[in-house]
Amino acid sequence: MVKNHTLARAISDAAWTTFRELLTYKCQWYGRDLVVIDRWYPSSKVCSSCGHLTEKMPLHVRTWTCRCGTAHDRDVDAARNILAAGLAVAACGAGVRPQRGNLRTGQQATKQENPRVTTGTPVH
Repeated sequence: MVKNHTLARAISDAAWTTFRELLTYKCQWYGRDLVVIDRWYPSSKVCSSCGHLTEKMPLHVRTWTCRCGTAHDRDVDAARNILAAGLAVAACGAGVRPQRGNLRTGQQATKQENPRVTTGTPVH
C-alpha cells in the first residue's frame, strides 16, 4: 500500500500514529514514562562524539567519518543521539539540551507554555 505514492504518506502517518497511541497506552498501564523527542531531530547526521552536524548525507551512506576523526555506523550513531536527547528531555524537560553548532530545528519536543505574568498584580 505504501508503494502507491498517492496514499503512501497518509498510510505511513496513520501507522505511526497508531503505534504511538499503543505505546502511550502501554506506558500508562505499566506506570512508565514515554519520552518523545523532536520529530525532525537529525539524529543520524550528528556526530555523537563532538556534536558536528553533517549538512547532507544521502540514505545510501551507512558509515561515515566525522571531521573529529570518529568513524560512525549511521544507525548506531542515531541510536546514541536519540538516547541522549531522550534522557535530556526526561531529566530536565524539552528544550533544555544546549543546541550544538548549527543544529537548530526550532521545534520543541513537547508543548512549552509561557509563564503567566503576575508582576504588578495586587494580592488581596
